[in-house]
Amino acid sequence: MRLILLSVFSFFFSLSAIAQNDEDLTGRKAPNFKLVNLDGKYVELNSISGSGPILLSFWATWCKPCLEEMAEYNKIYEQYKDKGFILLAVSTDAEKSVAKVKPYIRSKDYKFAVVLDTNGEVARKYYAQQMPFTVLIDKNGNIVYSHLGYMKGDEQKIEKIISELLEK
Repeated sequence: MRLILLSVFSFFFSLSAIAQNDEDLTGRKAPNFKLVNLDGKYVELNSISGSGPILLSFWATWCKPCLEEMAEYNKIYEQYKDKGFILLAVSTDAEKSVAKVKPYIRSKDYKFAVVLDTNGEVARKYYAQQMPFTVLIDKNGNIVYSHLGYMKGDEQKIEKIISELLEK
């Protein structure tokens, strides 16, 4: 009997842990933050909000799916940047690997903004416990979509949502 109760308890505990890791942010106000970009200047979310949708892409140089996703997001950025779309790549590289961020971004000739979250403070605010993690914010500062992981084709859903937001 004790074994059965223990098994039931473990099952429900693991379900709640899964639910916490798959936090749905949709409908919430995007938490503000202020991080340093690759040029050493501060970028504050609230100061760039309002003109159009903002895509936060939490990534790291050691994360292969992140790098694949960023290449696709760059295409979307190039297509919609003149319409008010902002792509903000939030590097979660720690102090040991952060030196790789700037050379990587420059080698790919990415033009979107990249900010450094070396202590993970912003990632925690957005429940980005694993990489890549995507958050899409509308022009009013509300989170309209969030997604963990990347598989080829995921960017199509993001592009569709961005296009719809730009039409509003």
